[in-house]
Amino acid sequence: MKPHRSVPKTVAAAALAAHGLVAHATSPFVVRDIRIEGLQRIEPSTVFAYLPIREGDTFSDDKASEAIRALYATGFFNDVRVVVEGDIVIVQVVERPAIGTIDFTGLHEFDKDNLIKALHSVGLSQGRYYDKSLADKAEQELKRQYLTHGYYAAEVKTTVTPIDRDRVALLFSVEEGPSAKIRQINFIGNKVFSSGTLLDEMQLSTPNWFSWYTKNDLYAKDKLTGDLENVRSYYLNRGYLEFTIDSTQVSISPDRKDMYLTVSLHEGEPYTISGIHLAGNLLDREAELDKLVKIKTGERFSAEKLQATTKALVDKLGEYGYAFATVNASPQIDPLHHQVDLTLQIDPSRRVYVRRINVVGNTRTRDEVVRREMRQLESSWFDSNRLALSKDRVNRLGYFSDVDVTTVPVEDTPDQVDVNVKVKEKPTGSITLGLGYGSGEGPIISAGVSQDNVFGSGTSLGVNINTAKTYRTLTVTQIDPYFTVDGIKRITDVYYRTQQPLYYSTDSSFKIVTIGGDLKFGIPFSEVDTVYFGAGLEQNRLDVDSATPQSYLDYVNEFGRVSDNVPITVGWSRDARDSALVPSRGYFTQANAEYGTPLGGTQYYKADINAQYYYSFARGFVLGFNLQGGYGNGLGGKPYPIFKNYYAGGIGSVRGYEPSSLGPRDVSTGDPIGGSKLLAGSIELTFPLPGTGYDRTLRVFSFLDAGNVWGDEGNSVGANGLRYGYGVGLAWISPIGPLKLSLGFPLTKHDGDQYQKFQFQIGTAF
Repeated sequence: MKPHRSVPKTVAAAALAAHGLVAHATSPFVVRDIRIEGLQRIEPSTVFAYLPIREGDTFSDDKASEAIRALYATGFFNDVRVVVEGDIVIVQVVERPAIGTIDFTGLHEFDKDNLIKALHSVGLSQGRYYDKSLADKAEQELKRQYLTHGYYAAEVKTTVTPIDRDRVALLFSVEEGPSAKIRQINFIGNKVFSSGTLLDEMQLSTPNWFSWYTKNDLYAKDKLTGDLENVRSYYLNRGYLEFTIDSTQVSISPDRKDMYLTVSLHEGEPYTISGIHLAGNLLDREAELDKLVKIKTGERFSAEKLQATTKALVDKLGEYGYAFATVNASPQIDPLHHQVDLTLQIDPSRRVYVRRINVVGNTRTRDEVVRREMRQLESSWFDSNRLALSKDRVNRLGYFSDVDVTTVPVEDTPDQVDVNVKVKEKPTGSITLGLGYGSGEGPIISAGVSQDNVFGSGTSLGVNINTAKTYRTLTVTQIDPYFTVDGIKRITDVYYRTQQPLYYSTDSSFKIVTIGGDLKFGIPFSEVDTVYFGAGLEQNRLDVDSATPQSYLDYVNEFGRVSDNVPITVGWSRDARDSALVPSRGYFTQANAEYGTPLGGTQYYKADINAQYYYSFARGFVLGFNLQGGYGNGLGGKPYPIFKNYYAGGIGSVRGYEPSSLGPRDVSTGDPIGGSKLLAGSIELTFPLPGTGYDRTLRVFSFLDAGNVWGDEGNSVGANGLRYGYGVGLAWISPIGPLKLSLGFPLTKHDGDQYQKFQFQIGTAF
């Protein structure tokens, strides 16, 4: 037998050898076999993958040291030894414990899941091997997270507890301490614009009444960086090309509760435009491109206008097929006269056409649903305007949480590009329950189940229920947006409705019950215009009691409680608003006409129009105009049916008056009965709530409303002229749903008018 040799090799042993404390070294030999000892969770193949020694290699002390260093570097082991027995190398390891659980105590400001995601960024996660240095990094990351929220006194302590199967549990104990509030923001060097003006451009602020909502009084480095850029843009947009921010100082009080920001800046002098020129390849379209220049000679320099001009030029060149056009501004600055001469160097590059449009990311939605919204076509010249419109149309489908449209040059073909439409699908089916409360209506319960993209076809189907006392509905709606390949939309409705129009104004339980259905077709005439044609079949039942106004009773006595109706409708709509929820510019127009045909028991016609216009004349300030009108009349010698009457008063028409209280009143009871003619309008000025910056979800508004309803003078009194209301209100898109409060007052008072100063409405889904 060969003599037994056993020489342990570790990092420590190597260090001892370096100091002359190891008397014997291993003689080199050829490795016949390699064994791994001490593994529990790690596969031997994983160790062999990192081990720099193989069978047949010549073993030496240097090889042993190299193997130890390589295995330690994996981070898998607490201890590594190399033992030699004859010509066999034995690698003995002690695995590090794995992280079994990660938990936190003392959390108030952060959600646990968000902090676990933050720890992933430093490499700490459940299932990984425990490393104290990694735990220390995790502590620092947690402190950094708290610093970003203004908690400068936060302390984090890590507790490591061994658990079963050679695992450890990590517990991060957090003492958040008080959050540091910004007590003062100072500007040094500003002479032209006041500190208050510059503070209006910043999100960060000192504490105010609404800090609990905005949290803008908590210092955050990224917010400060953004605020300073806003201040810089404010100056550059007003011609101050020499503007610089010299320094920014952030100091904190000894108790870490108060913070002070000091911004030192240099304003310089304002510059005017001495000249602006277009140069480069103008494609013989100089006159057309000149019209896109939004900055003129003699004006103050504006970085915003320059950027808008550059974008407009690039977009226009993109419409001609130049997908890679660039426009570079070359300023010639005259510091003596504080003037700047601008030259816009235009390079259209090469003209390209689209070879292929690729749709990716749609696992449920069919390709054709996306492709039919594309206005950029394959095998046609690239058009940036059509491409942007295509993206907007795909976004408006509502089936995707993200839509990204990119152009990719075709390899070895300089005049072609591919368009990649990458979509990220979101759930399009929903089951909703709603609870709300209206001033005068009491609790409102609504429920619905809908699927906006049935089987990925783009067709939607929905069922909705509303239990408001004044207007209860059960509706089933099906919409096929591409009933034909040309984009004709088909809308099918089946409904059951009960309406109590006199609920607010009388003790009568008079009710209009309507059951029916209709079929409409929407024909697109442009990207923003749609014309609708439709027909319906419905039955209206009038439930009266002894307190019902006499004029209604007379109608029931003459025409009966039940009326059949076969209406034909024609409509048109145009929506050019920048947002349907919180519009700040653009307009919306809708017109509808309805004709009650002789096929039913009632004959009439009615026409409705609604127009809205929004104009933002300053940042955050929006002036809105709304006009609605309606006109109806009976045909064939019959009066206009009362179940089609218009009503006015309250939120949605004339605030300051009780809902549905305006217009003609019954001769005998004096109760409002609605009318066949409606005119209402409002002017509303919306602006941010002071102290909240430019938050569009929380706004204050002032309003002036006007409107009324008119009907048959023979059996009613009290319509007179327009009623006017004015007041103020608060609109908040809150976490529990949209909330609108208004305090309205009548501008003029008439006998019989009924007033309601405070009105509100709120709803939420749960």
